[in-house]
Amino acid sequence: MGIIGKLVGGTIGFALGGPLGALAGAMFGHAYDANQRPQALPGGQISDNDRAHATFFLAAFSMLAKLVASDGKIADREMQTVDRFMVEDLGLEFDKRQFAYQVFNAALNSPQRFEEFGLQFFEQFKYQPQILELMIDILLRVAVSDGDLNSVEAAMIHNAAQIFRFSEQRYEALKSRYVSSGLQQYYDILKGTPNDSDDTIKSRYRQLVREYHPDKIAAKGLPEEFTKLATDKFREIQEAYEAVKQARGMS
Repeated sequence: MGIIGKLVGGTIGFALGGPLGALAGAMFGHAYDANQRPQALPGGQISDNDRAHATFFLAAFSMLAKLVASDGKIADREMQTVDRFMVEDLGLEFDKRQFAYQVFNAALNSPQRFEEFGLQFFEQFKYQPQILELMIDILLRVAVSDGDLNSVEAAMIHNAAQIFRFSEQRYEALKSRYVSSGLQQYYDILKGTPNDSDDTIKSRYRQLVREYHPDKIAAKGLPEEFTKLATDKFREIQEAYEAVKQARGMS
């Protein structure tokens, strides 16, 4: 059973605790106090893997909801952007999209703030920097897909990066992938610069390939619903390396 089935079944949702547990409890009608965790859980103790998967799924669509609604209203084009993300970036089937929208809408109407969801996500994945980076990537990807990263959205994503304890340099490198163009964009994906030596570029590429292989990312707590996104990100790294290698005439 995937993480959606377990959340719908009520076996792990509100057991997460914190704002995400409160959100899941509200979605499925559980009486839940965000400051408490039940002693006995339906179906047995929640596993570390299920906790990670549920945290990622709920946090992703909760943080996206707060981001999209940051200006106080949600335009049709913004909802189209979210739908494209679900269909094109995640490849979610209809029933899974419907559940994701349940999370999205519950977050829109919840009293919890964007930063609260981000902090719980960080507490779960603070020793998994690739997963933290993937969340920032998701937020940026959706925010810029309509052609504009407005100041409010930029401030919120920057705040998330601070919660995740990213340095300014690291955050700017992540953001530049979406605001730069041409060869510079490929250098940004490889976490390099045009001044780096060929050997440095090769070394960084090999490290990124090891760190962001979809199987390795999945083992760190990425739900199966986000596998396509991880695979696409891995392919972006490969394509960036090929573009830089060709531009430099590297063998």
